[in-house]
Amino acid sequence: MGRCWISSDFQSKRPLVSYITTVAFPLLVVLFNACMLGLVVCKMRKLRSDDKKMSFGSSSDWKETNKEKKKRLWRDCVTVLGLSFVLGLPWGLASTTCYEDKIMTCKPRGRFMSGIRQLKVDSLQEVDVSPTHEHRVHIPSSALQRSRGNVPEVEVLVVASVINSSHFKLSPRSKGRQIQFHRREGTVFKGSVLSVKAGTLSVKNLQQPIELIFRHDKEVENGTCVFWEESAMGNGTGYWSTEGCETSNTGNEFICSCNHLSFFAVLVNPQLSVSKSHSETLSYITYIGSALSVVFTFISLIIYICLHRRRPEKTTSLHMQLTGAMLCLHLSFLLSCFSSWLLNEDSPVCLVLGLILHWSLLATFSWTALEGFHLYLLLSRVFNITFRKYLLKLSLVGWGFPTLVAVICAISGVYGKYTLHMRDAKLSNTTAHICWMNSEFPKKHLITSFITTVAFPSLVVLFNACVMGLVVFKLWGIRRGSGGFGSNTGWKKTNKNKGWNLWKDSVKVLGLSLVLGLPWGLTSITYVSLPGIYVFTIFNSFQGVFMFLWSLALTRKPQSNNNSSTDTSQKKLTTSLNNIYTH
Repeated sequence: MGRCWISSDFQSKRPLVSYITTVAFPLLVVLFNACMLGLVVCKMRKLRSDDKKMSFGSSSDWKETNKEKKKRLWRDCVTVLGLSFVLGLPWGLASTTCYEDKIMTCKPRGRFMSGIRQLKVDSLQEVDVSPTHEHRVHIPSSALQRSRGNVPEVEVLVVASVINSSHFKLSPRSKGRQIQFHRREGTVFKGSVLSVKAGTLSVKNLQQPIELIFRHDKEVENGTCVFWEESAMGNGTGYWSTEGCETSNTGNEFICSCNHLSFFAVLVNPQLSVSKSHSETLSYITYIGSALSVVFTFISLIIYICLHRRRPEKTTSLHMQLTGAMLCLHLSFLLSCFSSWLLNEDSPVCLVLGLILHWSLLATFSWTALEGFHLYLLLSRVFNITFRKYLLKLSLVGWGFPTLVAVICAISGVYGKYTLHMRDAKLSNTTAHICWMNSEFPKKHLITSFITTVAFPSLVVLFNACVMGLVVFKLWGIRRGSGGFGSNTGWKKTNKNKGWNLWKDSVKVLGLSLVLGLPWGLTSITYVSLPGIYVFTIFNSFQGVFMFLWSLALTRKPQSNNNSSTDTSQKKLTTSLNNIYTH
């Protein structure tokens, strides 16, 4: 039976949207209103208890109160019942799931259970059931006859439904060899689990397999058909197993052939596939952005040197070191990419270029972390950093740590030509090369790559994000403290400058986020969507251009704050932030 509701195609492709808008949000509303109704009941009870204390003045008053007690109780019950309907509490009686044996007697009522299909069929004939447009089940007659058992009735009840995968909790891995062999890990395709039940008996070891079809419209390339196997612990957990199931892919459908009835799903690789055209576009953006970054970081380096000679500042020196590291990073990246096409795998030049690229990446993140550390000191000490040989100590960390790690990796033989295999629907053997970490040493490459290019950058981005939040908090405190509400003219002047100050603060925060390397945190969105890959590529390929714009902003002199009403500590903090932005 059809209804004008959320499209079944959309529900199967985006089950999370349907779950949030039709399950999670209504449950939160019902929970909140239930708390409000409980508060109303407590208030009514308190009022009745106060009335009861005041009514014991005489015997006649007591008799009158005793007579009205039942009437008041009845009125209160009607009031609470009526309020419960107004507050929508009956929606809390909804049942959204049917499992195992209960699914055979569950009646699909309500608009929220559109992913379930029940029908009685002739057990002597095969049947096709489609609970949604994305799922279809073909059950042979032999399976239906076995599910019927010794019952004389020819008709068999068949139930097929689609359940959200969040209801299935994985159990910890067992040491048994058989379980380890059949167990599979991965992401449930579209978060949908197809449940198939027939008759009254369990059906296993079928000669004619049951076919389950999952449509994917070429969204993913590889998938594995699995079913849900409950663990022996009896706590409701389990694992996904491939035992008795075979997988075939026809281009736009996953066809699962299984010899039993159960909860079925398709596990897919969560990696996002990129077509050849998008891959070429991203490569062009990367190469053009890196080439421009080399030019503009070189110009920015000259600007910082001139600023440092004219007005020596610790912050300017840190910006200069970070810009130099970025210049080495983008230049070594271009040389590594273009040289890998011409050099052999064991070429010493490729080894050296891989070492320099890795060292430049570590140096960039090291100086990015030191930028955040310096900014934290400026905010906590209000621009009063008095460490001895402060810049020398920072330089030892910023350049010494990457050098030490690169030397250790070079001794371990990690560097060489790295081959990236790109899977495409038409060109499955497309590869790309770069002088980086050698692909022939997977263990060394994976451990070194994870520690130095995933764990360390993640810690740097997390620390700098916390520092950036502290900057925003300090900015908000300054704007709130200097609101200028002392007079009518002051209020009008503040109201006029409010939009301009907000724009300036937004630009400052954006510039500081680029200096602190926060765009590297966009790595997470590259696993979600193709636009996320483009955003990450643009922001990090054009780092040098953004640093050039930041260096131009530093050449502008800060405007002094002549507001006499501002206290001394606030003036110091304002001066500190202005020095952060302009030096």
